Amino acid sequence: MLYFQQSTIDVEEKRKFLDEIAKSSAFQPYSVNFLNILIDSRRISLIKEIVKEFEMAYNKLTDTELAIVTSVVKLESEHLTQIAKQVQKLTGAKNVRIKTAIDPSLVAGFTVSYGNTGSKLMDMSVKKQLEDIASQIDM
Repeated sequence: MLYFQQSTIDVEEKRKFLDEIAKSSAFQPYSVNFLNILIDSRRISLIKEIVKEFEMAYNKLTDTELAIVTSVVKLESEHLTQIAKQVQKLTGAKNVRIKTAIDPSLVAGFTVSYGNTGSKLMDMSVKKQLEDIASQIDM
């Protein structure tokens, strides 16, 4: 990404590099055209925000809930399926899409954030349980 943001690199060089990536990765022509427009208009640095907005619009149109599952280790697909079903029950969404993240500070267990802003949280981590015990002891 940094390559495309360099102002010292000619736009044509960036386009050539993008074409090489697109061919080797089998990008769709519309995607390549869109990326070329961003390069030409010097807006390629906005790609992360554009993808995030697109994903939000797509999820809304398809009634898809995004859930971010954070755990200490990579979870098995059957566990992720169970989590997706639970999120679907809680939200009433037609579809649930899971993204995963690793966080060693959780000690064990997992957390699931979901909702439009990721503000809803199911915390099934040992870290949370230890924090709860510590707060009870402090009382």
